[in-house]
Amino acid sequence: MSRSALDAFLEAHPGRDLDLGGLRYHYLDEGGGEPVVMLHGNPSWSFSYRRLVEALAPTYRAIVPDHIGCGLSDKPGDAQYDYTLESRVCDLEALLDHLGIDGGVTLVLHDWGGMIGMTYASRHPERVSRLVILNTAAFHLPPSKPFPWPLWACRTPLGAWLVRGLNAFCRGAARVGCTHHPMPRDVRDAYLAPYDSWAHRITVHRFVQDIPLRPGDRAYDTVTQVERSLDRFADVPMLIAWGLRDFVFDRHFLDDWTRRFPAAEVHRFPEAGHYILEDEADRVVPLIGDFLAAHPIAREVG
Repeated sequence: MSRSALDAFLEAHPGRDLDLGGLRYHYLDEGGGEPVVMLHGNPSWSFSYRRLVEALAPTYRAIVPDHIGCGLSDKPGDAQYDYTLESRVCDLEALLDHLGIDGGVTLVLHDWGGMIGMTYASRHPERVSRLVILNTAAFHLPPSKPFPWPLWACRTPLGAWLVRGLNAFCRGAARVGCTHHPMPRDVRDAYLAPYDSWAHRITVHRFVQDIPLRPGDRAYDTVTQVERSLDRFADVPMLIAWGLRDFVFDRHFLDDWTRRFPAAEVHRFPEAGHYILEDEADRVVPLIGDFLAAHPIAREVG
Protein backbone atom coordinates (compact mmCIF):
# COMPACT_ATOMS: atom_id res chain seq x y z
CA MET A 1 0.00 0.00 0.00
CA SER A 2 1.38 3.41 -0.94
CA ARG A 3 1.97 5.98 1.79
CA SER A 4 -0.59 8.73 2.20
CA ALA A 5 0.37 12.35 1.63
CA LEU A 6 0.21 12.93 5.39
CA ASP A 7 2.43 9.96 6.26
CA ALA A 8 4.98 10.99 3.64
CA PHE A 9 5.03 14.54 4.98
CA LEU A 10 5.45 13.51 8.61
CA GLU A 11 8.26 11.11 7.72
CA ALA A 12 10.14 13.64 5.59
CA HIS A 13 9.52 16.67 7.83
CA PRO A 14 9.43 15.69 11.53
CA GLY A 15 9.92 19.29 12.62
CA ARG A 16 10.77 20.72 16.02
CA ASP A 17 8.94 22.18 18.99
CA LEU A 18 9.33 25.42 20.96
CA ASP A 19 7.80 25.78 24.41
CA LEU A 20 5.69 28.93 24.57
CA GLY A 21 4.63 29.28 28.17
CA GLY A 22 3.73 25.61 28.40
CA LEU A 23 2.29 25.35 24.88
CA ARG A 24 3.97 23.34 22.14
CA TYR A 25 4.69 25.52 19.10
CA HIS A 26 5.63 23.21 16.25
CA TYR A 27 7.74 24.34 13.29
CA LEU A 28 9.87 23.14 10.42
CA ASP A 29 13.47 24.31 10.23
CA GLU A 30 15.26 22.77 7.27
CA GLY A 31 18.28 23.61 5.18
CA GLY A 32 20.75 26.42 5.65
CA GLY A 33 21.53 29.87 4.34
CA GLU A 34 19.24 32.87 4.14
CA PRO A 35 16.06 32.37 6.18
CA VAL A 36 12.80 31.98 4.29
CA VAL A 37 9.91 32.14 6.74
CA MET A 38 6.63 30.74 5.42
CA LEU A 39 3.40 31.63 7.20
CA HIS A 40 0.20 29.70 6.54
CA GLY A 41 -3.39 30.78 6.98
CA ASN A 42 -6.73 29.35 8.04
CA PRO A 43 -7.63 26.47 7.89
CA SER A 44 -4.19 25.25 6.95
CA TRP A 45 -0.84 24.27 8.45
CA SER A 46 2.81 23.75 7.52
CA PHE A 47 1.83 20.85 5.23
CA SER A 48 0.72 23.44 2.67
CA TYR A 49 4.34 24.57 2.17
CA ARG A 50 5.85 21.09 1.77
CA ARG A 51 6.77 21.47 -1.91
CA LEU A 52 8.30 24.89 -1.41
CA VAL A 53 10.33 23.64 1.56
CA GLU A 54 11.64 20.72 -0.47
CA ALA A 55 12.57 23.03 -3.35
CA LEU A 56 14.30 25.68 -1.25
CA ALA A 57 15.95 23.75 1.59
CA PRO A 58 19.02 22.78 -0.47
CA THR A 59 19.88 26.50 -0.78
CA TYR A 60 17.95 28.37 1.91
CA ARG A 61 16.85 27.88 5.51
CA ALA A 62 13.13 27.09 5.34
CA ILE A 63 11.22 27.91 8.53
CA VAL A 64 7.51 27.11 8.76
CA PRO A 65 5.61 27.40 12.04
CA ASP A 66 2.24 25.87 12.76
CA HIS A 67 0.28 28.66 14.47
CA ILE A 68 -1.01 27.70 17.91
CA GLY A 69 -4.16 25.66 17.40
CA CYS A 70 -2.99 24.57 13.94
CA GLY A 71 -1.14 21.61 12.52
CA LEU A 72 1.07 19.84 15.06
CA SER A 73 1.08 22.70 17.55
CA ASP A 74 -0.99 22.48 20.73
CA LYS A 75 -4.69 23.32 20.52
CA PRO A 76 -5.53 24.91 23.87
CA GLY A 77 -8.83 26.29 25.03
CA ASP A 78 -9.53 29.99 25.43
CA ALA A 79 -8.41 29.91 29.05
CA GLN A 80 -4.89 28.90 28.02
CA TYR A 81 -4.42 31.03 24.87
CA ASP A 82 -5.72 34.31 23.50
CA TYR A 83 -6.59 33.59 19.88
CA THR A 84 -5.83 37.01 18.43
CA LEU A 85 -3.62 38.53 15.77
CA GLU A 86 -1.45 40.05 18.49
CA SER A 87 -0.79 36.63 20.01
CA ARG A 88 0.16 35.21 16.61
CA VAL A 89 2.70 37.96 16.02
CA CYS A 90 4.19 37.56 19.49
CA ASP A 91 4.54 33.82 18.84
CA LEU A 92 6.39 34.49 15.59
CA GLU A 93 8.69 36.99 17.29
CA ALA A 94 9.46 34.44 19.99
CA LEU A 95 10.27 31.76 17.43
CA LEU A 96 12.58 33.91 15.30
CA ASP A 97 14.31 35.31 18.38
CA HIS A 98 14.77 31.75 19.65
CA LEU A 99 16.35 30.80 16.32
CA GLY A 100 18.60 33.86 16.37
CA ILE A 101 17.14 35.29 13.18
CA ASP A 102 17.34 39.07 13.23
CA GLY A 103 17.89 40.00 9.59
CA GLY A 104 17.89 38.93 5.96
CA VAL A 105 14.41 37.43 6.27
CA THR A 106 12.24 36.52 3.31
CA LEU A 107 8.57 36.26 4.25
CA VAL A 108 6.29 33.98 2.24
CA LEU A 109 2.72 34.88 3.13
CA HIS A 110 -0.63 33.22 2.47
CA ASP A 111 -4.11 33.98 3.82
CA TRP A 112 -3.88 34.98 7.54
CA GLY A 113 -0.11 34.56 7.20
CA GLY A 114 -0.08 37.89 5.36
CA MET A 115 -1.52 39.83 8.26
CA ILE A 116 0.65 38.01 10.79
CA GLY A 117 3.80 38.38 8.71
CA MET A 118 3.29 42.00 7.76
CA THR A 119 2.52 42.94 11.36
CA TYR A 120 5.85 41.37 12.27
CA ALA A 121 7.48 43.20 9.35
CA SER A 122 5.98 46.55 10.38
CA ARG A 123 7.57 46.12 13.82
CA HIS A 124 10.92 44.92 12.47
CA PRO A 125 11.27 46.42 8.98
CA GLU A 126 15.07 46.25 9.13
CA ARG A 127 14.88 42.45 9.30
CA VAL A 128 12.84 41.91 6.12
CA SER A 129 14.70 41.65 2.82
CA ARG A 130 12.16 40.06 0.44
CA LEU A 131 8.41 39.46 0.33
CA VAL A 132 6.42 36.73 -1.43
CA ILE A 133 2.67 37.39 -1.47
CA LEU A 134 0.21 34.55 -2.15
CA ASN A 135 -3.53 35.35 -1.98
CA THR A 136 -3.45 37.30 1.24
CA ALA A 137 -3.87 40.77 2.72
CA ALA A 138 -2.06 43.25 4.93
CA PHE A 139 -4.78 45.89 4.97
CA HIS A 140 -8.47 46.23 5.66
CA LEU A 141 -11.14 44.77 3.41
CA PRO A 142 -11.03 46.81 0.18
CA PRO A 143 -14.06 49.13 -0.10
CA SER A 144 -15.09 47.47 -3.36
CA LYS A 145 -15.08 43.96 -1.84
CA PRO A 146 -18.22 42.63 -0.12
CA PHE A 147 -17.52 40.45 2.87
CA PRO A 148 -18.15 36.86 1.65
CA TRP A 149 -21.37 35.36 2.96
CA PRO A 150 -19.81 32.01 3.98
CA LEU A 151 -17.55 33.93 6.37
CA TRP A 152 -20.54 35.89 7.65
CA ALA A 153 -22.31 32.62 8.34
CA CYS A 154 -19.37 31.40 10.39
CA ARG A 155 -19.57 34.55 12.53
CA THR A 156 -23.27 34.15 13.34
CA PRO A 157 -24.61 32.25 16.38
CA LEU A 158 -24.60 29.16 14.14
CA GLY A 159 -20.89 29.59 13.47
CA ALA A 160 -19.63 27.23 16.16
CA TRP A 161 -21.99 24.49 14.95
CA LEU A 162 -20.85 24.98 11.34
CA VAL A 163 -17.12 25.37 11.97
CA ARG A 164 -16.49 23.20 15.02
CA GLY A 165 -19.38 20.76 14.82
CA LEU A 166 -19.76 19.96 11.12
CA ASN A 167 -16.18 20.95 10.19
CA ALA A 168 -17.77 22.82 7.27
CA PHE A 169 -15.06 25.48 7.05
CA CYS A 170 -12.15 23.03 6.73
CA ARG A 171 -14.01 20.69 4.41
CA GLY A 172 -15.30 23.51 2.25
CA ALA A 173 -11.87 25.15 1.93
CA ALA A 174 -10.28 21.88 0.85
CA ARG A 175 -12.98 21.42 -1.79
CA VAL A 176 -13.22 24.93 -3.27
CA GLY A 177 -9.68 26.11 -2.56
CA CYS A 178 -8.34 24.45 -5.69
CA THR A 179 -10.19 25.34 -8.87
CA HIS A 180 -7.68 24.22 -11.50
CA HIS A 181 -6.18 21.03 -10.07
CA PRO A 182 -8.52 19.67 -7.37
CA MET A 183 -6.78 18.18 -4.35
CA PRO A 184 -6.43 14.41 -4.41
CA ARG A 185 -8.30 12.72 -1.59
CA ASP A 186 -5.18 12.00 0.47
CA VAL A 187 -4.06 15.64 0.21
CA ARG A 188 -7.49 16.83 1.38
CA ASP A 189 -7.24 14.36 4.24
CA ALA A 190 -3.85 15.78 5.20
CA TYR A 191 -5.20 19.33 5.26
CA LEU A 192 -8.05 18.16 7.51
CA ALA A 193 -6.05 15.84 9.77
CA PRO A 194 -5.17 18.33 12.54
CA TYR A 195 -8.79 19.47 12.83
CA ASP A 196 -10.41 16.19 13.81
CA SER A 197 -12.65 17.20 16.71
CA TRP A 198 -14.68 20.06 18.19
CA ALA A 199 -11.79 20.94 20.53
CA HIS A 200 -9.19 20.82 17.78
CA ARG A 201 -11.15 23.21 15.55
CA ILE A 202 -11.11 26.10 18.00
CA THR A 203 -8.48 28.05 16.06
CA VAL A 204 -10.43 27.69 12.80
CA HIS A 205 -13.41 29.41 14.39
CA ARG A 206 -11.36 32.00 16.27
CA PHE A 207 -9.51 33.05 13.11
CA VAL A 208 -12.82 33.79 11.39
CA GLN A 209 -14.13 35.65 14.44
CA ASP A 210 -10.93 37.73 14.62
CA ILE A 211 -11.29 39.18 11.10
CA PRO A 212 -11.47 42.94 11.80
CA LEU A 213 -14.33 44.59 9.95
CA ARG A 214 -15.06 47.74 11.95
CA PRO A 215 -13.49 49.99 14.59
CA GLY A 216 -13.67 48.30 17.95
CA ASP A 217 -12.91 44.81 16.63
CA ARG A 218 -9.88 43.49 18.48
CA ALA A 219 -7.48 43.45 15.54
CA TYR A 220 -8.82 46.56 13.81
CA ASP A 221 -6.29 49.06 15.16
CA THR A 222 -3.39 46.68 14.50
CA VAL A 223 -4.43 46.26 10.88
CA THR A 224 -4.78 50.02 10.53
CA GLN A 225 -1.25 50.52 11.82
CA VAL A 226 0.15 47.88 9.47
CA GLU A 227 -1.74 49.35 6.52
CA ARG A 228 -0.22 52.75 7.23
CA SER A 229 3.26 51.25 7.42
CA LEU A 230 3.24 49.48 4.07
CA ASP A 231 4.92 52.29 2.17
CA ARG A 232 8.15 51.61 4.05
CA PHE A 233 8.41 48.35 2.06
CA ALA A 234 8.18 50.04 -1.34
CA ASP A 235 11.82 49.23 -2.10
CA VAL A 236 11.76 45.67 -0.77
CA PRO A 237 11.74 43.11 -3.62
CA MET A 238 8.26 41.61 -3.83
CA LEU A 239 6.81 38.70 -5.78
CA ILE A 240 3.03 38.38 -6.03
CA ALA A 241 1.59 35.07 -7.27
CA TRP A 242 -2.20 35.13 -7.30
CA GLY A 243 -4.99 32.68 -8.00
CA LEU A 244 -7.73 34.77 -9.59
CA ARG A 245 -10.54 32.33 -8.70
CA ASP A 246 -10.13 32.77 -4.96
CA PHE A 247 -13.59 33.80 -3.75
CA VAL A 248 -12.19 35.65 -0.71
CA PHE A 249 -8.78 37.03 -1.71
CA ASP A 250 -9.86 37.95 -5.21
CA ARG A 251 -9.06 40.69 -7.74
CA HIS A 252 -10.09 43.39 -5.26
CA PHE A 253 -7.25 42.40 -2.94
CA LEU A 254 -4.80 41.90 -5.80
CA ASP A 255 -5.62 45.37 -7.13
CA ASP A 256 -4.86 46.81 -3.71
CA TRP A 257 -1.47 45.08 -3.60
CA THR A 258 -0.50 46.21 -7.09
CA ARG A 259 -1.65 49.77 -6.41
CA ARG A 260 0.49 49.93 -3.30
CA PHE A 261 3.48 48.14 -4.85
CA PRO A 262 3.68 49.00 -8.55
CA ALA A 263 7.25 47.69 -8.76
CA ALA A 264 6.29 44.19 -7.59
CA GLU A 265 6.78 41.21 -9.87
CA VAL A 266 3.22 39.97 -10.44
CA HIS A 267 2.04 36.62 -11.80
CA ARG A 268 -1.67 36.04 -12.25
CA PHE A 269 -3.14 32.55 -12.54
CA PRO A 270 -6.63 32.85 -14.04
CA GLU A 271 -7.67 29.24 -13.34
CA ALA A 272 -6.23 28.94 -9.83
CA GLY A 273 -8.05 29.34 -6.55
CA HIS A 274 -7.11 30.07 -2.95
CA TYR A 275 -4.60 27.26 -2.40
CA ILE A 276 -2.27 28.42 -5.13
CA LEU A 277 0.61 26.24 -3.93
CA GLU A 278 -1.63 23.23 -4.58
CA ASP A 279 -3.36 24.50 -7.71
CA GLU A 280 -0.23 25.74 -9.48
CA ALA A 281 2.70 24.26 -7.54
CA ASP A 282 4.62 23.27 -10.67
CA ARG A 283 4.62 26.89 -11.82
CA VAL A 284 4.67 28.90 -8.59
CA VAL A 285 7.41 27.03 -6.73
CA PRO A 286 10.00 27.61 -9.50
CA LEU A 287 8.91 31.25 -9.76
CA ILE A 288 9.68 31.75 -6.07
CA GLY A 289 13.06 30.07 -6.45
CA ASP A 290 13.91 32.27 -9.43
CA PHE A 291 12.75 35.38 -7.58
CA LEU A 292 14.98 34.66 -4.58
CA ALA A 293 17.97 34.03 -6.83
CA ALA A 294 17.32 37.23 -8.78
CA HIS A 295 17.31 39.33 -5.59
CA PRO A 296 20.27 38.24 -3.51
CA ILE A 297 20.58 39.75 -0.08
CA ALA A 298 23.51 42.13 0.20
CA ARG A 299 26.07 41.15 2.82
CA GLU A 300 28.38 43.50 4.60
CA VAL A 301 32.03 42.96 3.95
CA GLY A 302 34.07 43.24 7.11
